[in-house]
Amino acid sequence: MEKTDAVAALSALAQENRLDVFRLLVQAGPEGLPAGKVAEALDLAPNTLTFHFDRLRQAGLVTVRREGRSMIYAARFETMNGLLGFLTDNCCQGDVAACAPVFCKPSTPRRAKAPKESV
Repeated sequence: MEKTDAVAALSALAQENRLDVFRLLVQAGPEGLPAGKVAEALDLAPNTLTFHFDRLRQAGLVTVRREGRSMIYAARFETMNGLLGFLTDNCCQGDVAACAPVFCKPSTPRRAKAPKESV
């Protein structure tokens, strides 16, 4: 990834709503989500969401496709991984074994706490 691309991606993510949108799309995986579901999940007005989607698309962080009447947005994982690689390039002075980044590894599912038993 070139420095100008990294700056564009970081700039697009440097806003709360866009960061929330991107993280939701990453969570959704490669299949993405319809714009309406994103708006509902994040409680964003459609016109506001369109603006944020446009910024993320311009930065190369999301793609969009039409399915019937729905617009489906998805994270571009190759761009996300490229940004992570750019940010961690030469990490630990090039000693990859010491601090190699893990790209797009889902976090460990959180276990629900068992209810306390009444005595």
